[in-house]
Amino acid sequence: MYLLFKSLIAVHILFGAVGLISFWIPVFSRKGSPAHRLWGRIFARCILVAGGIAILLSLCTLYAPMETHPHLEDPVFVRGIFGVLMFHLGVLTVNLAWYGREVLKNKANPAANRRGVTLYLQVLLGLTSVGCVIEGLAIGQPLIVGASVIGFATVATNLMHMLNPAPPPKAWLREHVKGIVGAGISVYTAFFAFGAVRIMPEIALHPGLWAIPLTVGLGLILYHYWKISQSGSQLGKLAAGE
Repeated sequence: MYLLFKSLIAVHILFGAVGLISFWIPVFSRKGSPAHRLWGRIFARCILVAGGIAILLSLCTLYAPMETHPHLEDPVFVRGIFGVLMFHLGVLTVNLAWYGREVLKNKANPAANRRGVTLYLQVLLGLTSVGCVIEGLAIGQPLIVGASVIGFATVATNLMHMLNPAPPPKAWLREHVKGIVGAGISVYTAFFAFGAVRIMPEIALHPGLWAIPLTVGLGLILYHYWKISQSGSQLGKLAAGE
């Protein structure tokens, strides 16, 4: 188990590192440019792999918490943080990256988002969010409970768009931004949190550490929402002959 766990970590770090670096190119490059499209695909694919492996790592931890984490002493802490919370963050990351990619692909046919993997991922994320509430309360870790709020909010906003029979023209673009940047927030949060557990465990669960990627990511989402609304206003003025 330990050898399998270490091998998965190596692959997870490889794809996660590429995802962490490539995230910034589509964020700041001109939207629709070759660089934006290329690095956006690279980011999404790397994050889907890294998130999927994070789920496998969490399952290994839930099966054998102390065998996979012999350097830590508390099996309850290991199970809660590296098991339940990591499983939740892995599902959240996969959900957001997949969703961000699918709303772009299905922009001309939004009904296609209401079936298959995209829909099942909302159900799974809802269940992991409930699991975080139960586990966090059981072991007295409010941060695990707090992570569930992001999951619930993601499922709610995703379903609002997916189930809308007539979404506004630019809605897919806002959802694409939310999904991809949200996946970046999730990955950087996991990087800060689980990296800090190994290096500086005393600050790993400090809310301030978790707030850094969330604050930066929400700022990026709001900025791009503003840019989208500005472009819509300019198009409206041109159509009106102003």
